[in-house]
Amino acid sequence: MGSKDATEMLAANAAGIARAAEILRNGGLVALPTETVYGLAARADSAEAVAKIYEAKGRPSNNPLIVHCADLRQAEELGQFAPATRAAAQLWPGPLTLVVPLMQGADIAARVTAGLPTIALRVPAHPIMHAVIEAAGVPVAAPSANRSETVSPTTADHVVATLNGRIDAVLDGGATACGLESTILAIREDGVGEILRPGPIAAEDLLRIGVALREGRSTTIEAPGQLSRHYSPGKPVRLNAQEAEADEFLIGYGDVEGDFCLSSGNLEEAASRLYAALHDAARSPEPRIAVAPIPHEGIGAAINDRLRRAATE
Repeated sequence: MGSKDATEMLAANAAGIARAAEILRNGGLVALPTETVYGLAARADSAEAVAKIYEAKGRPSNNPLIVHCADLRQAEELGQFAPATRAAAQLWPGPLTLVVPLMQGADIAARVTAGLPTIALRVPAHPIMHAVIEAAGVPVAAPSANRSETVSPTTADHVVATLNGRIDAVLDGGATACGLESTILAIREDGVGEILRPGPIAAEDLLRIGVALREGRSTTIEAPGQLSRHYSPGKPVRLNAQEAEADEFLIGYGDVEGDFCLSSGNLEEAASRLYAALHDAARSPEPRIAVAPIPHEGIGAAINDRLRRAATE
C-alpha cells in the first residue's frame, strides 16, 4: 500500500464523529475506539473499502473480519439468528461477537467472511463507536487497528505507531476499558455454543444467561483471533515467570513485581493493562520479555490466551 499523507487525528466530539462517518461512507479507513481495543473500520458493504483493511494491516486473506452493527435489527439483516443465538445476544451491546450463518443475499463484501458460510457480528457498547456507525448509516468491518501479528492497540498512540500514513484517520477516544478483544462465540446446529476466542465475556457469563457450552475449540479458522501466532511484541516471551533474568523486561502481577505491574490482584484491571504492558516491553532495551503467572479464571483465561499466542514463535 502506498503511503498516505499523515493520518488525520480526530477528537472525540460531534465534529470528529461526523468526519469519521464521512470518511467511512466514502470508502476510507478510520481507527475507532471500542470498549475492547481500537478497531480499524471500513464500510462492510464495499469490496474496495474492505480490501484496504487487509492491505493496511498486512492481514492474511483467510482471516475473516468482525462486522460491527448499530443494533440487533441491523445484525439480523446480515446473519441468521437461531433461538440459542438470540439468548446470547442478550449481552449486546457489549464485548461479545456471535458467529452465525450468513444471510442469503446479505449486502456484505465477500472478503469480510473470507469465503466462509458464516459471519461474525457484534454490537459494540462504546458510545463513540456506536455514534459513528449510526452516523455512517452502514455496518462496519473492524479488526484491531494495528499491523497484523503485532500487539493490539488500546490507545490512539498505539494505532499511530504501526498505521500512521497507512489509514485515513484515528478518532482518539482515550484508553479502552476492557483492553482485550471481544469473546467470540459460535452456536452450533444443536444449539450448543463453542467459544472460539476467550475475551471479556467469560464462559460463566454465558452459562448464567442460559447459553449451553461445550468444551474444546474448533481448529478451523472461523473467526478472527484463531491464528496460533498473534499479538506479537517482536521479542521472545517467557510465561509463568517468578522473577526476571538479566536481559528480560518483567510484566508483573500479584506478588510478582516487575518493570510493569498489570495489577496487584484484579484480573479485570490486568486485562485492561495487558497490551499497554506489551507495548512498553516491546519498546524497552531488554531483548526478552517475562510475564508473571496469571490465574486461569474468568477473564484470566482470555489474558492467558493472548499471552500464549504472543509467546508462540
